Amino acid sequence: MNLETALKEAMTIDGALGVAVVDYESGMTLGTAGGGNGLDLELAAAGNTEVVRAKIRTLASLDIRESIEDILITLSQQYHLIRPLQQSNGSLFLYIALDRQRANLALARHNLRKIEQGMEV
Repeated sequence: MNLETALKEAMTIDGALGVAVVDYESGMTLGTAGGGNGLDLELAAAGNTEVVRAKIRTLASLDIRESIEDILITLSQQYHLIRPLQQSNGSLFLYIALDRQRANLALARHNLRKIEQGMEV
């Protein structure tokens, strides 16, 4: 599936507030869907770029030679999931913000994995 279809598919995940595909090397957002109501996806994407960079540096410092499957940030009212896209050699990641009251975290992770596998990068 192309980028636009992947973003639309991600927004069908229960509780989805917004989703973005981001290049972590440049910090540029390649596409977004949703957002608004206090969720600035461009700003969140830039901030999450720093999270991904920090985790990659930490893994390298620890000499851990594994790839990141996903990163979960749990807030009092939201979940934020960051999933590096393996077919992009980790240079792109999917980011989704979920309403914690409506989202099923396990199902959201499963659906995000399916979307990643179906994406053409």
